[in-house]
Amino acid sequence: MASVLVIGYDPQAIPGVDGAALRAALDAELDRFGEHGIDAAMALVVFDGSTEAALVATLGERPWDVVVVGGGIRKAEQLLALFERIVNLIRTHAPQAAIAFNTNGGDSVEAARRWL
Repeated sequence: MASVLVIGYDPQAIPGVDGAALRAALDAELDRFGEHGIDAAMALVVFDGSTEAALVATLGERPWDVVVVGGGIRKAEQLLALFERIVNLIRTHAPQAAIAFNTNGGDSVEAARRWL
């Protein structure tokens, strides 16, 4: 079974956003992976000192086939340094994985399937 890791910005850390509702939508997208026979996990990050260690641990859990980086990380200009760091961590700690990009939390399955 193919394995996919989705990396997104933690909705609980976004001011003015209904974090619970956004998290529910992300969980629904994880369920959709299962409907396609894909084993998926999610790593939610914040822009602080804990991000790198947590992400390195998650990337090392297994040999991921695809790592999807969420649009919330890529599209926010103030998160450019985080985005760059994440891409380089993937290259270093999951070099076998294809890197894919979604446009929103609802099309991560399609992003991953482009590379599976």
